Amino acid sequence: MKLELPAEKKLVHEMDMPIRWGDMDAMGHVNNGVYFRYMEIARIEWMRTIGCAPSPAGFGPLVVNAFCNFHQELVYPGDLRLRTYTSNVGRSSVDTWVEIFRIDDPGTLNATGGATMVWVDYQARRSAPLPDWLRDIVG
Repeated sequence: MKLELPAEKKLVHEMDMPIRWGDMDAMGHVNNGVYFRYMEIARIEWMRTIGCAPSPAGFGPLVVNAFCNFHQELVYPGDLRLRTYTSNVGRSSVDTWVEIFRIDDPGTLNATGGATMVWVDYQARRSAPLPDWLRDIVG
């Protein structure tokens, strides 16, 4: 099942990163599991830039699902641009979406994916309402 980025989404972060030699697999392209790592790096970097460093003693995001659609293979060497979007803001959750493409070929979308994040009270191990400051950023 191919999931598409929603029409109504908000660009919240953009970053570049290199494709590393070690990202490749025996088939000569970036291993499918590495795409999830790329999206994780983008999500963590975005959260860091907005001042949201999760603390086991406090509140923060928890990924409850993740997916990736592979459109065009990636190969080393090269540099990637990752754009992170948000949509579907709920009481305690927000969907994040990522577009991945090569900087030297910006017209080719290599992968799309995303994750649903739930805001949680780590100590209580329960969901909690998104704080207003985060709702303002993602909404």
